[in-house]
Amino acid sequence: MMRALISARIQTLMPGNALYTDLSGYYDLMCADIDYRAQSQCVQRLQQLFGNGGRRHLDLACGTGPHVRHFIDAGYRSSGLDINQPMLDRAAQRCPEAQFSQQDMCAFSVSEPLDLITCFLYSIHYSGSIDRLKACIAHAHGALERGGVFCFNAVDKRMIDNASFVSHSAHHADGLFGFSSGWHYSGEGERQSLRLRIERTVAGETQVWNDEHPMVAVSFAELQELLAPYFEVHVLEHDYEKLIPWGATSGNALFACVKV
Repeated sequence: MMRALISARIQTLMPGNALYTDLSGYYDLMCADIDYRAQSQCVQRLQQLFGNGGRRHLDLACGTGPHVRHFIDAGYRSSGLDINQPMLDRAAQRCPEAQFSQQDMCAFSVSEPLDLITCFLYSIHYSGSIDRLKACIAHAHGALERGGVFCFNAVDKRMIDNASFVSHSAHHADGLFGFSSGWHYSGEGERQSLRLRIERTVAGETQVWNDEHPMVAVSFAELQELLAPYFEVHVLEHDYEKLIPWGATSGNALFACVKV
């Protein structure tokens, strides 16, 4: 089970509750066990291996900007986009040197060609449908310089275990929070979902929020077919410490896609 599910980008929020309507203040709690440094450094190694060596970087669905921070610190001219403005406001506080814009990752524009585009934490699935995933791929290709790299991680719909969840808890001034999430796929079609549960305990009383986020479902074979007209595609095991070709047995993988 992919350990980063709990930190999938919250781009569709329920109305009517102040906590759940704006999760930007709790987003970093949700991602407390994510090793942003290791993820960022891994992608930097992938770009050195496959890319053009340039330092112009864009992070799609950037959330509160933790990956952008690491890329800036590594010498990149980094920027980010997200559809959630409160997330971007926090990203701007974390990375005042960066440019952030409120845009849809399936229909975005850039002011100059880029050398690296990233989409971490399975956020590519927020495309929501195959047609929108195609649009995201096309826009990423159009925004890259020749030799630029589009890097993201993904889950293969054929290998989703509906009974598997990942969970963690974290203390906050507003109480003790528990986060749990897992993929769910019916076994057919192009839609899967990310099921999310949040618990907050204050003074012995617990509130619970549940949500189900629609995501695009795709096999790795289908994904490679979508990418092939635009990129030279390298599929690697989902291991941020080692660069190993995907062995076709795990349900999670890193994709390094080079514009040729």
